[in-house]
Amino acid sequence: MKLVVVSAGLSVPSSTRLLADRLAAETKAKAKAQARADVEVEVVELRDLAVEIAHNFTNGFPGRKLAAALDAVAGADGLIVVTPVFSASYSGLFKSFFDVLDQDALTGKPVLIAATGGSARHSLVLEHALRPLFAYLRAVVVPTAVYAASEDWGAEGLPERVERAAGELAALMTGLSAARPAAPAKAEAGGFEVIPFAEQLAALRPAG
Repeated sequence: MKLVVVSAGLSVPSSTRLLADRLAAETKAKAKAQARADVEVEVVELRDLAVEIAHNFTNGFPGRKLAAALDAVAGADGLIVVTPVFSASYSGLFKSFFDVLDQDALTGKPVLIAATGGSARHSLVLEHALRPLFAYLRAVVVPTAVYAASEDWGAEGLPERVERAAGELAALMTGLSAARPAAPAKAEAGGFEVIPFAEQLAALRPAG
């Protein structure tokens, strides 16, 4: 299975990339524990694609590196997206990448949303900006979103949120694709099988 991580961090090193790596490692471990599934992780650093994204807006064609990143996202079994908070929302670079992505690329795809910022006051960006964006793109966003403020690193709470969100993403990636019983053909949109959201959430409920 393939997990693609989209990181919109701008600095090196970046707290955004650090959070992305932690979420990816935990998701990989959860998938192995839950379904003995091997997960290949690919990281897309948007910082390295900024110029090609801008050119795509002006000429309508993705450059080689951007095209490869777009193909990786479209072909992923699951997606982790992490952005720094700018002006109480996701960064312009982050939004621009998803603006040039094919509008059907995320249909039915499990997505874990996360963000980093300097203050806990911006944590609602997950619910008022990121979740609506990926709902519009018809992705299946896991219930637990992860926000990491500066004071969260090394403190209680963040590891637990990372573990919970990663477990939910791993369950969607492995449980719904491998353990779902045979059923009548479901409606398709743009060549993707669309699984009702209620059915996807049901797979996360503990047995019994």
